[in-house]
Amino acid sequence: MSSPWEQIPLFALPEATVTASSASTDDVIPDEVAVCVDAGVCVAEDRADSEPAAAAYPASPERSDVAEADDAPTPPTPETDSAAVDGDEVDDDAAGSEEAGNDAADPPVWEALPVGEEADGHALIVTAAGTYTPSGRELTGPVDSVEKLDKLIRWASLTPLGAPAQIWVVGQAACELLGWIIDPGSEDDVDDMEALRNRAAQELTAVLHATLTPMLNAGWELRGDPGHVVHLSRSIGNFTSMVDVVIEPYVWTYWNKDFGWHNRVGDMGILGSPTAGTYLPDDDLPAARELGRRLAWCAKHLGVLPGPTPARTGAALVDKIKRERTRSGKGIVVTTPGSVPPLDGAPRGDLEPAVGWTRVPDTEDLDGTSRLVSIDQRAAYLASAGMLEFGYGQPQHLTGGAAAAAAVRDKGAPFGLWRITLPPGQTLSLPEKLPLPHPHMLADQPVQTWVTSVSLDALREPVADGGIGADLDDLDITEAWVYPQQGRTLDKWAKILREARKTAVDTDDDATKRFVGSCYKGYIGRMVNPDMWTAKQMQHHHQPLWRAAIIAHCRWRGRRVAMRIAREHHRWPVRTVTDSWVYLLSGGEDIADPSEALGKMSVEKDTLLIDTLLSDLASAQDVHEVNLAIKAAFADEDEDEGEGEV
Repeated sequence: MSSPWEQIPLFALPEATVTASSASTDDVIPDEVAVCVDAGVCVAEDRADSEPAAAAYPASPERSDVAEADDAPTPPTPETDSAAVDGDEVDDDAAGSEEAGNDAADPPVWEALPVGEEADGHALIVTAAGTYTPSGRELTGPVDSVEKLDKLIRWASLTPLGAPAQIWVVGQAACELLGWIIDPGSEDDVDDMEALRNRAAQELTAVLHATLTPMLNAGWELRGDPGHVVHLSRSIGNFTSMVDVVIEPYVWTYWNKDFGWHNRVGDMGILGSPTAGTYLPDDDLPAARELGRRLAWCAKHLGVLPGPTPARTGAALVDKIKRERTRSGKGIVVTTPGSVPPLDGAPRGDLEPAVGWTRVPDTEDLDGTSRLVSIDQRAAYLASAGMLEFGYGQPQHLTGGAAAAAAVRDKGAPFGLWRITLPPGQTLSLPEKLPLPHPHMLADQPVQTWVTSVSLDALREPVADGGIGADLDDLDITEAWVYPQQGRTLDKWAKILREARKTAVDTDDDATKRFVGSCYKGYIGRMVNPDMWTAKQMQHHHQPLWRAAIIAHCRWRGRRVAMRIAREHHRWPVRTVTDSWVYLLSGGEDIADPSEALGKMSVEKDTLLIDTLLSDLASAQDVHEVNLAIKAAFADEDEDEGEGEV
């Protein structure tokens, strides 16, 4: 059976009516709940215990009588001649790459996957050719004015799904019809892409302010300055309707660590990454079809619409689970932030830094080797987030003997922060070819520092299991902040993301697999920053100690695996970054884990060492030269260094 999207290039008209998908009870919020928007994220409220009105989508302009009332909105009237459809701009490297998959003769696998209806009734897609549901039903002709956009939004009666309803404007031609045209210049004319992005963002905000007046006059309000997402709200009585208008060609103008890094355009959320080859197709209608598929996929497998960034999508999923648990009275509900308590002698930088270490290989390391292999933990942060018990509530401050006594429990120390003394590394029987067990540890002197309960327990493990075999007395606990409550607060969140990731992997859907990876990595990464969660309803996402515990857990698990590899294969790493470990191996050696479970070691990069690279490693005088040789060896492979395989 053909999907509706397959009919779009032929401009086939859909059936006379389409029933909007019912909103789940998760997104029906009582009117007494305040609605907040923080940096582009809000939770829209709807009528309590009510079903959304079915939207009768017109098959043609002549059949678009939605309601008889004088003030009933009508859909935009299509023009006689459709505007020309221009292709979206795509990164040159991605467009020229075979891996990008945008060659019409060899499209990527995911673009042929079926489109679902799960996002229908929650989102619409606007192109220069017309408007469509995410599943592909054609609704109206071109939206060639802001007034028509206003009518479309009010007529569609979209409902939220973990995030406000969404209107996606796809393609430069659709933007031009609405007067949303900017000309910040070319990347060829600037030395710094960030300067170009800033200029483009400022121009876009100015253009939107100048063109949105008709919508503001019609009763809509802007939440914050408009940009690549225009956050609109409209109050009718005690209820507030919220809609996000996402302008696809200008998403690149919003640049943070989620969207770009090191002077390049990177991952752009549900839209994908030009550099990874997962961005939407070049032409508008195929791009709209693929966007519709991804919106439906997100609604089906995550239960929410995608947020403005992957981190915000992760937060929306947390809030969805929070609302479900609040209604049912079952499960842990965290409503307060977990700010770092006042620490005497707090370390500079991260409480639990990720490890970064390199050593100069010796003759034994190089003997008989022909390959350079990088292994890393599969979805490391996601695996740890689902395993760990996190603390919440108001922590208790303990000192002296009370602090030391609090750490004594059969199942490990309770969740908290502990001020301990790390012994000098050289006084311990530790492997010389591994980094010290904790980044704060020094070789020649003791260090007093703060660690999470995860590190406290890990240090007590035997050396063979990644610890130092310390007793609690050896660590000299002098102070602690211990949380009264703890539990697996992120277990369901991790389960949903884990199952969604598996679905993407099983269907060769690299675009959504990468999106899921960006969601959990982005969310966990943003736990540390209170500025991301300033709205009252968002402050519970500020959990820096949870993030620190996750990093510590991944770091310890990686070290434990490195010890096992040393025992079983007599190989030691020459470099580690976060949860990635680089080894020199012979032709047939396999040190990866056979299990496909998350957190297990999988091969990230594997390259043959040509004579010059092997010579560079053999002659390296310091770690800087080793790093340069490793970088050169992996030059043809993805040089993304961050947490684990997504």
